[in-house]
Amino acid sequence: MNLEALKYPVGQYNYLQADKEVINKWITNIEALPQKLKKLVGNLSYEELELQYRPDGWNIKQVVHHLADSHMNSFIRFKLIQTEDNPTIKPYDEAEWAKTEDGSNEDISDSLDLLEGLHKRWSIFLKSREEKDWQKVYTHPEYRAQKTMEWMLGMYDWHCRHHLAHIKQAIEKEGIFE
Repeated sequence: MNLEALKYPVGQYNYLQADKEVINKWITNIEALPQKLKKLVGNLSYEELELQYRPDGWNIKQVVHHLADSHMNSFIRFKLIQTEDNPTIKPYDEAEWAKTEDGSNEDISDSLDLLEGLHKRWSIFLKSREEKDWQKVYTHPEYRAQKTMEWMLGMYDWHCRHHLAHIKQAIEKEGIFE
């Protein structure tokens, strides 16, 4: 398998304007992440949590902690977009966050618990949006462009699938659940 396929096992994010059915599917996928993640990693040993999905990539535990970091930021970004007029969101250096003690700790239970509670609240928030809300905009300094809440919802649906696929790659590479 080539490096690009290892980096992007579900492909790179490609936004296409969504209808209500697609938006509901994205919300359902975001809502389901904690249970899918626990099913994948819940019985892994500390040694197995060290498995990487690709050379020079993060290990499984770093991916789990990254999901908690990223999704906390995302939830706050969604709330800012909903409550402010075209907010500029704050980016963060996810690679540096992954190097911190809490981002590389062998105990992933706190991140799993955090994701469970966070995704419950996030899902309530997302399901309560009106159709017009999805077109609210924000500015992302890294993209140097305005994006819509709908764009970001699609991005985080992709983000969930993307990192679940990374973890599956690492596990399947080692033949743990074959």
